[in-house]
Amino acid sequence: MDESFIIERLAQLRTEMGVSARDMSLSIGQAHNYISNIENGKSSPSIQGLFYICEYLKISPKDFFDTGNTNPALLNELVEELKPLNSKALEHVLGFVRELRGK
Repeated sequence: MDESFIIERLAQLRTEMGVSARDMSLSIGQAHNYISNIENGKSSPSIQGLFYICEYLKISPKDFFDTGNTNPALLNELVEELKPLNSKALEHVLGFVRELRGK
């Protein structure tokens, strides 16, 4: 995994959230150009900075680096909604998802 992954992943997740780089920078307590500088390859986030970014995006660092998970925040939200369901309801949801996927 190279440096461009972080740049592209950050831009993808931020864009999906519908927030500007400036607003995200300010929301995580950084200078107005913090996220823009990362996305333009001018700087890299520290480990702590990456944690703040992930917290803002409502994902874990694992989710950030999981290339197979294209919509981690939405998937996390779905999982939270599913947790209180009983086994029968979960089986129905699983069947529906499998039908959507054509399995």
